[in-house]
Amino acid sequence: MAKHSKSIPGRGLRVADQIQRDLSELIAYELKDPRVGMITLTEVQVTPDYAHAKVFFTTLQDDPVAVRGTLEVLNKAAGFLRTQLGRRLSIHTLPQLHFVHDDSTVRGLHMSKLIDEANATRAKDADES
Repeated sequence: MAKHSKSIPGRGLRVADQIQRDLSELIAYELKDPRVGMITLTEVQVTPDYAHAKVFFTTLQDDPVAVRGTLEVLNKAAGFLRTQLGRRLSIHTLPQLHFVHDDSTVRGLHMSKLIDEANATRAKDADES
């Protein structure tokens, strides 16, 4: 007897990965708004019922004005992107797209800088002893 598709382990992850791949192509090649610029989709999180998808992205320029503009454009284009995504995916429920700026790389760089500064201070203190 065949198992129900919801019981397949990792199905949500596979759907999220496919949405990420397809959205990356759609944004790069189909979205014509110049305000989007160079973005990278870092992660897609899909709810268990596939009704909503959080799409995390980073931008080449991390200044707040550019990020806000990009977020605005992506949210306005969410309907278009969802329609185009529906032509590529064959799932029962196509999720609503919610775009979120991913600042984890900026935070990671800041943490790395703090660690480097702490190590330099520690080495300096060890040299003086």
